Amino acid sequence: MAQYGFYFDSDKCTGCKTCQVVCKETYGLPVDTLWRKVLNYQGGSWTLDAATGIYAANGVFGYFVSMACNHCMSPACFGVCPVAAITKDMQTGIVAINEELCIGCGSCATACPYGAPSLWESKGIFTKCNMCSDLVAKDERPLCVSGCLMRALDWGELDSLQAKYGKGNVEVEPLPADSTTPSLVLNPHRSSQKSGTGTGTLVNLPEEL
Repeated sequence: MAQYGFYFDSDKCTGCKTCQVVCKETYGLPVDTLWRKVLNYQGGSWTLDAATGIYAANGVFGYFVSMACNHCMSPACFGVCPVAAITKDMQTGIVAINEELCIGCGSCATACPYGAPSLWESKGIFTKCNMCSDLVAKDERPLCVSGCLMRALDWGELDSLQAKYGKGNVEVEPLPADSTTPSLVLNPHRSSQKSGTGTGTLVNLPEEL
């Protein structure tokens, strides 16, 4: 079995959201449904110097994390689906939701620590990134990867990605501690903070989360 995964370099990401938009537009996702999300994490404060009228930065930082389904080695969504609508392909490691079987109960969304499953309200089902499995079957890259202007995203067999970029570190804010072994190699931003110890906050609009 090959396990395909994503690579993301937070230091290169400018938050342009091209990856998010190309996915949304290609798959015709409704307004409040996202299969890839660009998370904007910021912290610190500005203080006004009354004497000079100049604002001073107090530990100000900010960075982006582009996140889709991580097609985890031990997906939390897999075992909680009451109708067995979620599968993990033995050839690619891709985790997929069978839309014909899904009853829209939301158990997968509740279980996923990364918030990958998203409600498609008009269909009454939950959907998520399928790693552009139709393109992968033709040995082509997922759309988000080919669309990234800064080349902050890459894709391939997880072993190859780790050999090329190192193992990375997925335990950075605003992501949770690793509990599912995500198929992700993440190069943290130079200002990143460890999961669970962050002093910042997500500043995305509600519909982006």
